[in-house]
Amino acid sequence: MDFAFGPEDETFRREARAWLEEHLDGSPGRRDWERELGKAGWIGLGWAEDGYGNRRADLTRQVVWAEEYARSGAPARSGHIGENLLAPTLIAHGTPEQKRRFLPPVAEGRELWCQGYSEPGAGSDLAGVRTTAVRDTGAGPSGVYRITGQKIWTSLAHEADWCFVLARTEPGSTRHHGLSFLLVPMDQPGRIEVRPIRQLTGTSDFNEVFFDGAVARAGHVVGGEGEGWKVAMSLLGFERGVSTLAQQIGFAEELGRVLRTALATGAAGDPVVRDRLVRLWAELRTMRWNALRTLGGPGSPGGPGAPSAAKLLWGGWHRRLGEVAVQVRGAAGAVGPRDWSAARPYELDASQNLFLFSRADTIYGGSDEIQRTIIAERALGLPKEPRGRP
Repeated sequence: MDFAFGPEDETFRREARAWLEEHLDGSPGRRDWERELGKAGWIGLGWAEDGYGNRRADLTRQVVWAEEYARSGAPARSGHIGENLLAPTLIAHGTPEQKRRFLPPVAEGRELWCQGYSEPGAGSDLAGVRTTAVRDTGAGPSGVYRITGQKIWTSLAHEADWCFVLARTEPGSTRHHGLSFLLVPMDQPGRIEVRPIRQLTGTSDFNEVFFDGAVARAGHVVGGEGEGWKVAMSLLGFERGVSTLAQQIGFAEELGRVLRTALATGAAGDPVVRDRLVRLWAELRTMRWNALRTLGGPGSPGGPGAPSAAKLLWGGWHRRLGEVAVQVRGAAGAVGPRDWSAARPYELDASQNLFLFSRADTIYGGSDEIQRTIIAERALGLPKEPRGRP
């Protein structure tokens, strides 16, 4: 199964490729790059509505853009959370005022977002969040919420201007009841503290975020007070779609580099290594076909366990790719790209970075154990896992 690209799609492809080639000269900063994308109208192609500074494109052209972006070697996006998660959620659940306020800055690449879901005691179990938001009606005509709690593994919080936060607004509520989805400005010194978490790669893309009376306007509750669980689950559904296909295109580029390395080092002559490479290629093709089926089919093919099954597949696949990426290097895979120095004490090349970072793929976004439980309970109808074990 594959898309049939027509003449207009190929014209669009040439436009995208030419623009990327022209604008990828040099090394633009992450924020500057987002603004460049926004000026040219490349942000928000898949939104269900336009008129916010974005231009819309049909499904095949969204795939074309994703393919060309991955193949160009363009920088990793820092605005994808706002574009692919927040924006579709606002279009589905936001008020007209919320859309007018927040969608144009995302489309223009001016405001970056992070996601305040996971907590130390509520990672994959999202319904266990303890962060609270208390309504203060004495602050302004419509009042505000004052947020207290901690979020963790918050991607790009150190760069974000705003955070969408799942918090408990009903005192005494439990599980998925009494939650609200709030839009919170990050520039609140003394009320919001961001602490980067150093990873195996030496980078700090994840963060801890501490809220100590942080303020969110009452008009910035999406979907209404107490409706946070419904909005949060809707948002998680947007993590699929074309963004999943774009991820797989990036995976294909990584696999291609590993294959070329295996040929160059002679590792491809080892039948065990060759078998692993062929399996990786076949599994990636299967994931692509399934993604295309999901995009093109009505409803939600695969049933309630489909997103969890997809997460299990790509998380394990990418982790195995990282292992093979180092394996085909042989002894050189353990040597850094530069000699040690005090100024550069921790340097990794691309394959080493892939190996170390992909260790997290089976943990973040819902660990493998949690995904298997979801499939067992929601898709297969098996008895629920006992809670409150001694």
